[in-house]
Amino acid sequence: MEKLETVEKLDANNEMERGLKNRHVQFIAIGGTIGTGLFLGSGKSIALTGPAIVLVYIAVGIMMFILMRAIGELMYQDPSQHTFITFIGKYIGHGWGHFAGWSYWIVLVLIGMTEITAVSTYFVTFFNSFGIDLSAWKWLIELCFLGVLVLINLIAVKAFGETEFWFSMIKITLIVCMIITGVVMVVLNYHYPAVHLQGSATVPAGSASLSNLFKDFSLAPNGWLSFFMSFQMVFFAYETIEFVGVTVSETRNPRKVLPKAINQIIYRILIFYVGALLAIMAIVPWTSFKPNADGTFASPFIMVFRYAGLDWASELVFFVVITAAASALNSQLYSAGRHLYQLSQESSSRVLRPLAKVSKSSVPANAIIVSALLILLSPVINAIPKVSSLFVLFSSASSAIIIFIYILTMVAHYRYRKSSDFIADGFVLKGYKVWDVVTIVFFVFVYVTLFLSSDTRWPGVVGLIWLVIFGFVSQRIERNKQRVAGGSGRMDGSGNTPVVGA
Repeated sequence: MEKLETVEKLDANNEMERGLKNRHVQFIAIGGTIGTGLFLGSGKSIALTGPAIVLVYIAVGIMMFILMRAIGELMYQDPSQHTFITFIGKYIGHGWGHFAGWSYWIVLVLIGMTEITAVSTYFVTFFNSFGIDLSAWKWLIELCFLGVLVLINLIAVKAFGETEFWFSMIKITLIVCMIITGVVMVVLNYHYPAVHLQGSATVPAGSASLSNLFKDFSLAPNGWLSFFMSFQMVFFAYETIEFVGVTVSETRNPRKVLPKAINQIIYRILIFYVGALLAIMAIVPWTSFKPNADGTFASPFIMVFRYAGLDWASELVFFVVITAAASALNSQLYSAGRHLYQLSQESSSRVLRPLAKVSKSSVPANAIIVSALLILLSPVINAIPKVSSLFVLFSSASSAIIIFIYILTMVAHYRYRKSSDFIADGFVLKGYKVWDVVTIVFFVFVYVTLFLSSDTRWPGVVGLIWLVIFGFVSQRIERNKQRVAGGSGRMDGSGNTPVVGA
């Protein structure tokens, strides 16, 4: 086969600047796999299944890695695309492309709205520990954080990459320090006194030992229902791992950088998720994780550092959690802006035309600003009780909808491998006939688990309603476009709709 075209030739008509360097992409990939869920939410997942949660993290991590390999192969084939969602329309049909594109953008905005609320909540909690009450100024905190991140995104893509690099560095440093602390405590067989955590009952004295991992071990200590429920919790911890795939169109030498970034995801999962969880449970017996009076769980990271005698740990962890939430919000802004930009380019609507332009700094400024303005509605919505409760339902449903996007992506990858576009010497996912099907079945399984818990049952229902209604509307829209154009709407072998009259 002939050699692949150079990136420079492929990007001849690309308006976006390729300002992201290799180190930016590497750390963006790391940051995409580490969210606030690991620092704060892992206590609940440990309580649910005990040490077996490590196996769940590994299993889900493998499936998400396969998803990333599929996205990587698609983006490698055409690095000029600003989002992997484009391939859904190309290989499955423009109707499903319309559904996936707009659904994903809405999901990004909803996640951004929840992240900005999280940033202000953690910020207030952080300063409360110093006796400073900022709860009345949450709206101003949200406005300031969002304003700063919007400016970073508008300056240049390099500014975004640099910001994410340091955000990721902070998160990685805390995790590595926690793992090292755990290893030292286990090696020394460190004995710790009883510890009282804020909002929790006193945890009894004990010692750090690997035996804590195997004491009273059971694959499903709280029943198989709890075990299966843990899959959805772990899945949502990995949510938006695909973000690194959006950076390809603005990456220098994407066909060199992308495979390396994606292949290293599996190692990051083992180190940062599995390593952190093993260190935590080697120090804190998994039976010690109990819910507080309000149903929340203490941060495992805070527990570990407190056991080590580092009482300032809660302030440190919450500072890192603030940066993790800010990093997630920054990524949502970047991704939402690029997706809206791509959708506007593909649309014939005059209303969306201004959003399909880039600024002098080669960023989709208008698309970023519009996405940010919608995210800024979060404090307004949270101030209205009835609207707020409805928003919580829809934001939860957004996590369910993203499962549909993942399934469609895997179907698009399968179709790509059957098409004439397939590049045999590209970034190929071997055994795709098996892995694509296994991953799709797994995502369906995760969606089914939403109905096992009362907390996620309604979001699951809303997600299905969205799939049926908006999926139907999207198909109708595309059929009407084809009817007006006089096209048949049938696709060729590559999934492309033929040009009318060609």
